Amino acid sequence: MSKRAVLEVIALDVRDAVAAQAGGADRLELVTDMAADGLTPSPETFAAIRAAVDIRLRVMLRLTDGFSAGGPEGLDALVAAARALRAEGADEFVLGFLDEQGGADLAAVERIVAELDGCRWTFHRAIDRAADRDALRKHLADLPGLDTYLTAGSAAGVDAGLGVLVAEAARAGEPGYEQQVLVGGGLRLDHVPGLRAAGVSGFHIGGASRPDGWDGPVSADAVRVWREALDG
Repeated sequence: MSKRAVLEVIALDVRDAVAAQAGGADRLELVTDMAADGLTPSPETFAAIRAAVDIRLRVMLRLTDGFSAGGPEGLDALVAAARALRAEGADEFVLGFLDEQGGADLAAVERIVAELDGCRWTFHRAIDRAADRDALRKHLADLPGLDTYLTAGSAAGVDAGLGVLVAEAARAGEPGYEQQVLVGGGLRLDHVPGLRAAGVSGFHIGGASRPDGWDGPVSADAVRVWREALDG
């Protein structure tokens, strides 16, 4: 409980980013098109946000809805997007792809990670759709830069996944479980005490930071409520 929790907030643009930092966010996940659950923003958007805030930025690498890399052409496009973002100075990323059997698409992930050249990255909620979460973690364990799993513990959200989240937090430090658990996906403030008590130190919010929904901007006040809850 003594370790300060990481608060990551989804940002779509400069206005969101500035408000999230003002409210106490430690890090931003940069995306576009939340109707598709978050896709890769343009290098120009990244550059504008990077110039506006000084907290850490993790940029989504995902070009289509779902958890497929999109075949050879899709993978080429993802690599090109990663290269363009790296050229603008991006040094932290979010990605995650599954194969048709629900396992980690190692060929796709390894090719993209090679392009990141050691940058830190999060494997996102594709883990919540995996056929075998434990196997996925162990298959990815040795990839360079992987330091976080964004997960709700279940494809249905945190309410359904609480038991999994607590169990995985208890395995911290085991092979495949060295990465930080970043909880997001239906996360509410009333989940925080139990998750903190279980040792969870990462929290990810999107809609919870937007009182007017996804059509409205991030609210610094809403983010501050989360910061205070995590620090309390």
